[in-house]
Amino acid sequence: MTIRNLSAAIFSALLLTAACKNKDGKKTTEPETIVATPVPGDTTQQPVAADSTGTAATLPHFKMMDEQGRTVALDALKGKKVFVNIWASWCPPCRAEMPSIQKLSKKTDKNKVAFVLLSVDDDPAAGAGFKKAQKIELPVFFPGEQLPPLFNVEGIPATFIFDEKGTLIKSMVGMENYDTQEYVDLLEH
Repeated sequence: MTIRNLSAAIFSALLLTAACKNKDGKKTTEPETIVATPVPGDTTQQPVAADSTGTAATLPHFKMMDEQGRTVALDALKGKKVFVNIWASWCPPCRAEMPSIQKLSKKTDKNKVAFVLLSVDDDPAAGAGFKKAQKIELPVFFPGEQLPPLFNVEGIPATFIFDEKGTLIKSMVGMENYDTQEYVDLLEH
């Protein structure tokens, strides 16, 4: 194996587990709340996060601000599948996965799937500036209040996918390639 091939293999392995640390300096590659309990009626047997009672997590009531400063309730998106990605412009893995999220969104029905890019930048202008510079076409939101417990993860990027009823069907912390048929199928079926 050449040094070039070895370097590429090491870089690829690092990207698979990449996540930015939270303000406490901790890093994780998967949420602590992941349990292998299937959602009733879900035949994909995806691990889902549970709340403190051990029941499947649901789309939280959470106030966000859109780019124009208007308040938007996250749970108002119930009725569609909801893809929530928590990210920051200063986080390299967050920036690296953004193109795959945009490609995934173009392969889904906007009437059936809502994408929420939730920027946790200290300055909303940084998130909005990154969106503009990278020509991201998806809406960027900012926390309008303290993050709900489900979204308090140790690292970003973090992604949560909810079904039409608001039940969490998939969650992960760390960088992911979302431009795959697996994610199209998850969001379209």
